[in-house]
Amino acid sequence: MSKDNTPELKVIEPIHDKLPDGKDVTILPYNSYKEASERLLCRIEGVMNDVIEEGTEYPQLEKLDRQGFLDYYFSNFVAVMVEGNVQSKETWDMDKNQFLGCFYIKPNYVGRASHICNAGFLVPKESRGRKIGKTMGRNYIKMAPKLGYDYSVFNLVFKSNVASVKIWDDLGFDRIGLVPRAADLKGLGYVDAIVFGYSFNKPSN
Repeated sequence: MSKDNTPELKVIEPIHDKLPDGKDVTILPYNSYKEASERLLCRIEGVMNDVIEEGTEYPQLEKLDRQGFLDYYFSNFVAVMVEGNVQSKETWDMDKNQFLGCFYIKPNYVGRASHICNAGFLVPKESRGRKIGKTMGRNYIKMAPKLGYDYSVFNLVFKSNVASVKIWDDLGFDRIGLVPRAADLKGLGYVDAIVFGYSFNKPSN
């Protein structure tokens, strides 16, 4: 822990994995938006705003401008999943190895409770249906403790997001709370949200 009780960022190596269809993927670590190319920032910002416009997964009402995006999504650590076996973010060629999705990891609370983290996952529309979300979730469980976190809390997983709920149930997350009428989602009205928790000290699935 640092002096202000914030988990200190550690050196995280790229993780190599496979999707259920057998395709190789690599998860690349970014400790700051300054490590990302302008093209990658535009790509993630675009996917984030597409999801906001869909209005069923994230609670934001309006699209984010660049600073709003950086403050919300890229304020801490971000992991980026790409196709293929890539050795480092410096050698990744976006034209050769497709961007598949990403997730941030950051403290869910401040100060003395900053060892508890939160994460936000994004998968572009054209990549959905390939179990990318679950693959990223499985690797989130591996990466977060390496960054110094002990526990994870997902504050708002809307019950209408059946695919997301199934991922966290399947990966062994605990349902630690329910927020009634948590958000007025686009085309759905008010929807309850599940609060998921996960201790990184227990065996992962």
